[in-house]
Amino acid sequence: MKIWRLLILLPLFSATALYAQQKAFDPAEYLDLLRLNFKAMADTTATQSYSLHKGTYNRLLRSPEVGLYNRVEVFMRNDGVAVVSLRGTINKPQSWLENFFAAMVAANGSIKLNDSTTFSYTLSKDPQAYVHIGWLVGLGHLAPYITHELDSLLQKGTRNIIVMGHSQGGALAFLTTSYLYYHYAQQYPDLKLTAYCSAAPKPGNLYYAYDFDFITRTNGGFRIVNAADWVPETPISIQTIDDFRSPNPLADAKTTIKKESFFVRLALNHVYNKLKGGPETAMKRYRKYLGDMLYKQVKKSLPQFEKPSFVYSSNYMTAGVPIILPADSAYHAKFVFNGKDVFVHHSLKSYEYLVNQYYSIK
Repeated sequence: MKIWRLLILLPLFSATALYAQQKAFDPAEYLDLLRLNFKAMADTTATQSYSLHKGTYNRLLRSPEVGLYNRVEVFMRNDGVAVVSLRGTINKPQSWLENFFAAMVAANGSIKLNDSTTFSYTLSKDPQAYVHIGWLVGLGHLAPYITHELDSLLQKGTRNIIVMGHSQGGALAFLTTSYLYYHYAQQYPDLKLTAYCSAAPKPGNLYYAYDFDFITRTNGGFRIVNAADWVPETPISIQTIDDFRSPNPLADAKTTIKKESFFVRLALNHVYNKLKGGPETAMKRYRKYLGDMLYKQVKKSLPQFEKPSFVYSSNYMTAGVPIILPADSAYHAKFVFNGKDVFVHHSLKSYEYLVNQYYSIK
């Protein structure tokens, strides 16, 4: 082969090699995890085994309900893979409150859960990465149960861990994956951490999403979405000029405008202030109502929880490798909105149906 052809093809070979190292989405594994998350979580038996597509899953841990009615289970599959399964929203006001408590906080810091417990966490190394406070509170209450179980498994040689959740559990799966990566990666550099974030809302801002996608680039961080489901579109995202990386031309727009003639400067300042002020006002209202005001409601359930420092941002973004399940006419004929059930496209059956439609499960 001529040298110039080799030079052209080398980047392609490198990209192919990198891609080959990435874990592919495994639909059979996902369906197993989805069933565990719904059906095993509803099983009140303390210790139970489940034989599914990928093998037998033995439950090692079921945590008590903690925080705002969060719960986690840990399973060991017969091939040596550990599974952390995070429960989604349940029919309790406090569980819903966790979702709506949607102000943002730094993705690296600490929150005081009660008088004797401060949860210190690293979910990203980026100082501009922010996450949803409600789900961070959920993680803070669950983390001791998760790490206690995983400490034991890791010491015994386990190196493959899957984190899974649906809906609120999917949002928690994002944050839990990040937390476990930074908690264990240095001590266990051969750790393989995979995430299945099913029907998950947006967990944090763009810079958190960048970090999550980077740390899961090899072992897989999957975001599974029924295209008819509205939940993955939440929380509401508001991007302001301050959410952009610096340097950028918008940050110093006033200086540029000053160089223009008087009348041009007048017009540009008017437009700039409108474009800048609108999103900033919306973001501050979002922070006020879904942060400051809802904190008072959270404190009724968690009386010793200390109000954290909310950041001035609501720039929520999706994260993870998208596994999109389009809802076609056959789907809509089967899953019909009756005018009341707004979660018809968010259910276990709807996700199972679409996975089976688009993937050949062996």
